[in-house]
Amino acid sequence: MPEQQKPAKMWSGRFREPLNTTFESWQRSFPFDWRLVPYEVEASIAHARAIEAAGILTSEELLLMIKGLQAVAKLQAEQGEAIVAANPQAEDVDHYVELELTKQIGDLALKLHTGRSRNEQIATDMRLFVREAIDNTLEGLTAWRKALIDLATNAGEAIMPSYTHLQRAEPVLVTHWLLSYVSMLERDSTRLADCRKRMNLCPLGSGAVAGATLALDRTIASKALDFDAPTPNSMDATSDRDFALEFTQALSTLGIHISRFAEELTLYSTAEFGFLDLPEAFSTGSSAMPQKKNPDLTELIRGKSARLLGAAVTLSTLIKGLPLAYNKDLQEGQEPVFDAADTIDGILKVMPSFTRALRFRFDKMRTASQTGYLNAMAAATYLTEKGVPFRKAHEKIGNAVRLGLETGRELQELTLDELRAFGPEFGEDFFAAITLEATLDCHNVIGGTARTRVRAALEDARRKIAAETESNLRK
Repeated sequence: MPEQQKPAKMWSGRFREPLNTTFESWQRSFPFDWRLVPYEVEASIAHARAIEAAGILTSEELLLMIKGLQAVAKLQAEQGEAIVAANPQAEDVDHYVELELTKQIGDLALKLHTGRSRNEQIATDMRLFVREAIDNTLEGLTAWRKALIDLATNAGEAIMPSYTHLQRAEPVLVTHWLLSYVSMLERDSTRLADCRKRMNLCPLGSGAVAGATLALDRTIASKALDFDAPTPNSMDATSDRDFALEFTQALSTLGIHISRFAEELTLYSTAEFGFLDLPEAFSTGSSAMPQKKNPDLTELIRGKSARLLGAAVTLSTLIKGLPLAYNKDLQEGQEPVFDAADTIDGILKVMPSFTRALRFRFDKMRTASQTGYLNAMAAATYLTEKGVPFRKAHEKIGNAVRLGLETGRELQELTLDELRAFGPEFGEDFFAAITLEATLDCHNVIGGTARTRVRAALEDARRKIAAETESNLRK
């Protein structure tokens, strides 16, 4: 193509020398921000409506421009990432849309940039991307919570050991253990919802740094894009990436929760625990050892949580030293956000079906709950109810445990005469107070593992899911 026919840069008027070709290729963001085309088109249509209201476009020109922009979006949807190789001249997503729109509607396309800057465009595009990613993540979290609640319901009153310091502590209902992860995911959901609410402001009309030079009605674009309002400060709007940072930080916490769940399942599936069989549909074998069934899904999830953490750290490091307002460094903040959104999307696509496929060995869990003096706390509680100060009760039961260890017996296997050697408070009713069921039910407080409390907690978890589903249907 002759030099005079090459598409001009969006900023080329002030420059005489061409860009170094290696630098020009290296600094392009279109190889990764091409995926923002649908959001850039959506934002461009909203801006076109604003400049039509300001008298820059006629109503006929607006309709032609909207039709052209929709054609650009359709082309990207059909070609996907192939548009990158097909458009080597495009610097970034904004430049690509302008070039492609010019092919569609001619020089009228050049009016679209009136009253706006790429600084506000990319800030808007990224907000739209993150907002959609949050909605998708919340939908995935709801599906996984439902799967956990279904699994908890099916567990009934099955019992397992709980652990502190990875040592057996007290028996709990399997349902109680599963609902602990439901509680974590509820917090994750509220964090993401809060993030969405804070970020739902529209940067369009902020210009490059000081605000648009046209008297634009900023509420037009804001309403068209379903934002709550325009951003209040142009310098903040063009340089703000708090929404991306908060999104990745929320995902990093979610990733930690998912990784903890994966770690417990990995441990519990070992022969040393034997509490569950990992589903074959989500496991692989060893190329060398025929007997192996490897927990690939849970191990991969542990690994992918590191990517989520890394995205948040990358953004924190990127933003921390930037002066106001926009700086090219911010271009490097896009890929971590894309990667985090893709990573959590992949995880949440497999977690509901994987969770529903889990099969526990309730008999082994129950057996493990009956050994190792897991009823010691209930035994101490029995003594406190007889008027023994807790510290004394703790000491008396500790002595009983020592006797059990020395003679190879559990607390319930000691004789009443042996127990009364540690204190006259022990009576025949002691043994009923330290059965597995009684040990569960002595934790009869809100949030405890008593059977009635867990039934109520399970019902509460179901109600929350139902309320959220109903709320989403009304939106």
